[in-house]
Amino acid sequence: MKLQKTIKSEARIAGKGLFGGKDANVIFRPGPADSGIVFVRTDVPEPVRISAVAANVAERSRRTTLKKGSVSIETVEHCLAAVNALEIDNLIIEIAGPELPAPDCSSAEYFKVLKRTGLLEQAEKRKEFVISEPVSIATHDASIYALPYAGDGLNITYELDYGGHTGIGRQIFSCQVTPDGFEKHLASARTFLLEAEAKQFQARGMGTHLRPRDILVINSDGPIKNNFRFPNECARHKIVDLIGDLALVGRAIKGRVVAYRSGHSLNQQLVRKLYEAALKAERMQTFGTDALLDIRQISRILPHRYPFLLVDKVVEIEGDTRIKGIKNVSFNEHFFQGHFPGTPIMPGVLIVEAMAQVSGLLFAQKLEHTGKLAVLLGMDSVKLRKAVVPGDQLILIAETVKLRKRTAHCRCKAMVGETIVAQAQIKFMLVDDEKL
Repeated sequence: MKLQKTIKSEARIAGKGLFGGKDANVIFRPGPADSGIVFVRTDVPEPVRISAVAANVAERSRRTTLKKGSVSIETVEHCLAAVNALEIDNLIIEIAGPELPAPDCSSAEYFKVLKRTGLLEQAEKRKEFVISEPVSIATHDASIYALPYAGDGLNITYELDYGGHTGIGRQIFSCQVTPDGFEKHLASARTFLLEAEAKQFQARGMGTHLRPRDILVINSDGPIKNNFRFPNECARHKIVDLIGDLALVGRAIKGRVVAYRSGHSLNQQLVRKLYEAALKAERMQTFGTDALLDIRQISRILPHRYPFLLVDKVVEIEGDTRIKGIKNVSFNEHFFQGHFPGTPIMPGVLIVEAMAQVSGLLFAQKLEHTGKLAVLLGMDSVKLRKAVVPGDQLILIAETVKLRKRTAHCRCKAMVGETIVAQAQIKFMLVDDEKL
């Protein structure tokens, strides 16, 4: 059993961002077990914490950015590649600046600084996600696949093909991701640009502080005023970027990844799918097949029937104060026939109804011997935050605010994974069963 790791002591790094060219200071601090990799933007009025997971990725061109509200942290991939390769699970990364520094335009300095601190094993078991089914993302000229793998750990193969007149040509590299292998074969591989791309970027005000000796700028004759560190340095750097992006799954990955001309956009699409699959697998392990209330028991408590019974099982009950239920959203749901053909979305009003039903099950713990049922009376502060689609698993949570003889009031939320998709304050009238 592998244990989680963090760093033994603080470490620092400083420099200019790759795209923006602004100065940034970074402090690495040990993180507590099960906290994950967390960035903290410290140069804003109130420090903002952003977990390094797929749910917080913002769309950017040619880089990976994390965002929370209006605060973002740009170009995190080189740092996360070193963190991932060193098998660090918990880390606090404080940054004063909008973009992480890019010393040498590679991951080497990050790896060196973090390795020098030493690593500390923690008491908790390491979180892992084993790829058990193929996942693929493809466009007309690029693709990336996550595949089951008979070996241990993470194996990556990357093929790059720029054609024969670019100075890059066709490159391929394959490796097993280990700390030693990353240090020797990947960490020093640098970011690269074609000469035409570099001119376009600088014309838009990006990377204006960089010169050909600072970054690989390549024309048909090869690097301008520079030299390759490896014959296939460009393919190796693409693997560095991919390792950094895969860190956003938030768990160690066991599997094989094969990529052809993939960049950050395709990487991030794959990462989102793996992240969602990992959350789903962990929920299944947590909830298992056992239920405190199964559908037959729920049917005895609630008067609702098909197609309006929207709670499949109850997995947690804390007296009459809190309940957690599950609704598995299938494409076979009757409402998807008309909402909407070709773009199936669960109606928000039915998500609210599901929260109300699980609330009724919560109050039934108190009312089961009184002959009363909870009937919807009113709703406040209803917010629908994200679409729910076939394949999602709704986690329905209700907490009691007030429970009196004739009325009840609860606070509800519906989640898919770690994301809140709906929330509401719901009030009920408690009525005699025979009066319904």
